[in-house]
Amino acid sequence: MIGWQPALGGDDAPEGLPPLVAAEPQSATRVLREIPLLLGLAALIAFLVKTFVAQAFYIPSESMLPQLEVNDRVVVSKLSYRLHEPRRGDIIVFDDPRAIDETDDDNVVEKFVRGLAEAVGVVQPSTDEFIKRVIALPGETVEAKGGRVYVDGKLLYEPYLPPGVVTTDFAPTMVPDSTLWVMGDNRSNSSDSRSFGPVRRSTVVGRTILRVWPPGSASFL
Repeated sequence: MIGWQPALGGDDAPEGLPPLVAAEPQSATRVLREIPLLLGLAALIAFLVKTFVAQAFYIPSESMLPQLEVNDRVVVSKLSYRLHEPRRGDIIVFDDPRAIDETDDDNVVEKFVRGLAEAVGVVQPSTDEFIKRVIALPGETVEAKGGRVYVDGKLLYEPYLPPGVVTTDFAPTMVPDSTLWVMGDNRSNSSDSRSFGPVRRSTVVGRTILRVWPPGSASFL
């Protein structure tokens, strides 16, 4: 049974023990010194999460209608493809293959600083990324005929497309190693592998796993 015990200190302190001393409140100067450290730590954590775990993106175009609408916000997992390779039907984010690749020439410090600034919202995030659906995998042959998509000669089942969607015919194309054939769900209004070819696996940012905005449309993808 737990009984009442007097607080130590002053006249109630047992013999041989010094009285307790009340802790002094932190000085304003000390608090001000700690604020930059805390802010820096928070920024570093945000940067690490954005770089290695997950990142938020917004949808700038109609290429993924009706699954994703313009200005929807999605969360992209950067861990998924550390555990397994991309799969057919995944919605992925990847670097714009039409852009001039200057990433190898960028200063490492500049890239770190920009990434940090993007993570904490100081700098507008880069918009040089595309979001599309994986249609064909390395080594497969993809084509469209009669308005439908075929992979290795077999009709591709695409339940995510609304009835009546027609895919413009294109000749059989073999997907090279370390690349993916991607297409938007809005087949009549999507710049995808039909125009710029397969995308390099190394340019894939991650797999889209969650729509978080607007709130009423939040869902797993």
